[in-house]
Amino acid sequence: MLHVLKHPLIDHKLAIMRNKDTSSKDFKENLDEIAALMVYEISKELPVKEVEVETPICKTVCRQLASDVVLVPILRAGLGMVDGIKKLIPTAKIGHIGMYRDEETMIPHEYYAKFPKEMPEACTFVLDPMLATGGSAAAALTNIKQRGAKNIKLICLVGVMEGVKAVEKAHPDVDIYLAALDEKLNERCYITPGLGDAGDRLFGTK
Repeated sequence: MLHVLKHPLIDHKLAIMRNKDTSSKDFKENLDEIAALMVYEISKELPVKEVEVETPICKTVCRQLASDVVLVPILRAGLGMVDGIKKLIPTAKIGHIGMYRDEETMIPHEYYAKFPKEMPEACTFVLDPMLATGGSAAAALTNIKQRGAKNIKLICLVGVMEGVKAVEKAHPDVDIYLAALDEKLNERCYITPGLGDAGDRLFGTK
């Protein structure tokens, strides 16, 4: 199911990221902050458990997260979302998955994957700023499920319906969260209006 998170702060920071004149430093800072704001909303659904703690005054019952959280950025742009989320959930474990697209067949292939042992029982957040065609995201989700993940959420900043439909078709059990649903893909399969190549802008490689 698709969820588009509407919040004035998210909209404001996303406007900064869309601006072609925004520096890599400011792009990264706003990506961190939007990722944190999104996960603050998404984490309302995380299961909790009651625990007994002793305050300086007396014993009381409090609530804590009932399961581990695993962050899986899709390399390389997904790395830019990790720091902001870790500030909110510092105990989150981090896995990594790298995908490349065959230039002839356009089929995504995995080139790197490493995941924490807690993933099968954890709530797994798969991170990628852009959801364009959805091919790489769908393939990454398939591979992550093959490693045992069950409770998975896909978190992206900007997407289009083509990508959303591709992921929903392949993984109807995975909720998709966006900060913005954009108009379309252009002839080069770039999200329009989008924010350009998130990886290049994040790492200053263009």
